[in-house]
Amino acid sequence: MSGFDYDLIVIGAGSGGVRAARVAASHGAKVAIAEEFRVGGTCVIRGCVPKKLYVLASRFKDEFEDAKGFGWHVGDASFDWPTLVAAKEKEITRLSGLYEQTLGNAKVELIRARATIAGPNAVHFSDGRTASARYILIATGGAPVLAPHIPGLEWGLSSNEIFDLPTFPQRLLIVGGGYIAVEFASVFARLGAQVYLAYRADLPLRGFDEDLRKRVAEALTSAGVAHHAGALPTRIDKCAKGYAVSMSDGETREVDAVLVATGRRPLTQHLGLERAGVATRENGAIIVDAQSRTNVPSIYAVGDVTDRINLTPVAIREGHAFADTVFGDLPTSVNYDNVASAVFTTPEVGAVGLTEAAAQEKYAALDIYETSFRPMRATLSGRSERIYMKLIVEAEGQRVVGAHIFGPEAGEMAQLLAIPLNMGATKRDFDATMAVHPTAAEELVTMRAPARKIRREG
Repeated sequence: MSGFDYDLIVIGAGSGGVRAARVAASHGAKVAIAEEFRVGGTCVIRGCVPKKLYVLASRFKDEFEDAKGFGWHVGDASFDWPTLVAAKEKEITRLSGLYEQTLGNAKVELIRARATIAGPNAVHFSDGRTASARYILIATGGAPVLAPHIPGLEWGLSSNEIFDLPTFPQRLLIVGGGYIAVEFASVFARLGAQVYLAYRADLPLRGFDEDLRKRVAEALTSAGVAHHAGALPTRIDKCAKGYAVSMSDGETREVDAVLVATGRRPLTQHLGLERAGVATRENGAIIVDAQSRTNVPSIYAVGDVTDRINLTPVAIREGHAFADTVFGDLPTSVNYDNVASAVFTTPEVGAVGLTEAAAQEKYAALDIYETSFRPMRATLSGRSERIYMKLIVEAEGQRVVGAHIFGPEAGEMAQLLAIPLNMGATKRDFDATMAVHPTAAEELVTMRAPARKIRREG
């Protein structure tokens, strides 16, 4: 270590930080990781994991209804919010304990304190200690942003608090049109709330393929969600029965809770970056190179704090690549092409590669393959939902450059589609692949003729 207390100090024990610490230790480094809250970070404690558990809980409503078409006689069903909250808490506590156990098994020292940068090779802890390290890795993640700044915004909840409300909100206004907003809209509508969804654009899920955005909006409406497209709250007032929210479209909604899901920001405030001279962007994101190194040679950063692609698997891959590069003599860069993503509405969204709009900007000629059909389950349940699939193919070389799915298990399909897209698979490769019947996914290899051909003039 040449005079340092540690080879590596990691600030933040989320998914990226834990992976980096564990892998660095496996390469022989002396590692400490500092966490002021619970080990596991956003994903395990207040993000992906509890959200998916709530999504699964909400889908039982449809399960009970669909069972009748298959001959099942289901009695009266009721939902108990405190039971779900308690079960969620038990599970994330278990997972947090497993993360701690993993760190212990890797001989990584866990420092339960807030850590701040004291210099290029120094970290100060809230327990009064200061330690030196050859390298420092910042993996503090992100935090919700409450916006717009309006009177009464202090009454709003973020996605951190919505999981643990003491009572179930029968009337819920959700502000925002991103994946967090639409996922919670889908969840709470199915759990029994009257949900109002307010967002600035004409459709939710900006950045996703337009055909998916339209279908998500329609599915939310079918679930009972009332849209305030192009409208945002202008004022929130406490009232006798909850909150009165004035909207920019002139309407006033009385609700029990307001969830503000208008985005997240890198969590770099009061971290001491200025003391070491670490460069950041206007939104606080730490600027890094392809190896996650900041402008200060001894300080690195991974995950949402860098605001590259803010997904848990990306943070994990960045943390692993950092540890291999710095401590394993295995120079590694992360490939950000064709990162699959999912939106866990019901039905859900799965996407990988370019949207149709982005593909049109990049390629002069495209072949668009798409299909829409009823899932087999709906033929007996009577449900009107349809699965939608789209493949975007670059016409000249016939390479598949985008895949977009709306329907059951779309996220699972997107994960698998990312493999052939990363390998440069062509439409002919898809066509040559034998289908698994009867499945929904078989449609991905049985679309023979383009639904549309797009050719750029000139």
